[in-house]
Amino acid sequence: MFLDFYKLREQPFGVTPDPRFLYLSPGHREALASIFYGVDAGRGFVALIAKPGMGKTTLLFHLLQRLGTSARTVFLFQTQCNSREFMRFLLLELGCELQGQPDVVTMHEEFNRCLLQEAKAGRRFVVVVDEAQNLEPSVLETIRLLSDFETPQAKLLQIVLSGQPELADKLDRPSLRQLRQRISLLSGLAPLCPEEVERYINHRLRVAGHPGGPLFTPAALKMISQLSEGIPRLINNICFNALSLGCSLRQKSVEVDVIQQVAADFDLAGLRSELDAAAVSLATVTSEARSLEAKITSMPARVLGDQRMNPENALAYLQDIIQRLKSNQRLAN
Repeated sequence: MFLDFYKLREQPFGVTPDPRFLYLSPGHREALASIFYGVDAGRGFVALIAKPGMGKTTLLFHLLQRLGTSARTVFLFQTQCNSREFMRFLLLELGCELQGQPDVVTMHEEFNRCLLQEAKAGRRFVVVVDEAQNLEPSVLETIRLLSDFETPQAKLLQIVLSGQPELADKLDRPSLRQLRQRISLLSGLAPLCPEEVERYINHRLRVAGHPGGPLFTPAALKMISQLSEGIPRLINNICFNALSLGCSLRQKSVEVDVIQQVAADFDLAGLRSELDAAAVSLATVTSEARSLEAKITSMPARVLGDQRMNPENALAYLQDIIQRLKSNQRLAN
């Protein structure tokens, strides 16, 4: 393990969404402020949509931590479910005892009772749904109906939907127009620029207890930025493997050659099955053949030796050569 070698208290590039390690880039800071404002102002629905690995879940955990005891919060991530299962997950997270197999109406009544209890206690009620792109339209409609729980003065429930771009595709469907209209704030997250990648890495190292000093050379940092394309999850994977390899090589500062080796280890091309590789090779040859056919068809008639060939004959001649090359046959003179 490289923790002792690099003088770290804990793993700086772990896979869990620990809010202590959240790096607030300008984009992440803006998204967090937008979501918090939407919840604090009682807007009802807010959404966070970004590509995989951008740190959505870590941001949401930070939000829940920030809300603290001022709100009753529920975090749901089991999104491959039907409406009844969703309501059951929701009530179980609230600690409600469910006897037998209650129907949706009964579960709605129980949920409404919980909402009223929290409202009387002066607390906000916040439901965060992560991985919401997996929700079926019928479940999204169930969530929309939950927002109907309200008093004449305020919404009893604040809902945060978080998911990948497929969530935006679903929200754009005509059948979900009513839900889309209720989302008052919509935030996104962009990949980190090279400067932010360096700050991101240094931030996580600092939280993990690194005493200071460059742990990655400038060339290594530049390559990490290029390979990861600024996606935090990929940065974590590359840095974890780079520190592991750097430790085995006894490098106190990780050099660019280590990052290159990590990149080679992540390359799946050499691990693909022979059948798959052959299929790709055949597809490439076929594509090249079609391109060649198109070129030949557009060529004027030309002379080959003493014989004049029209485009059709020339095409047939070249197709025969291609077939022989595919089957590794020797060509006649």
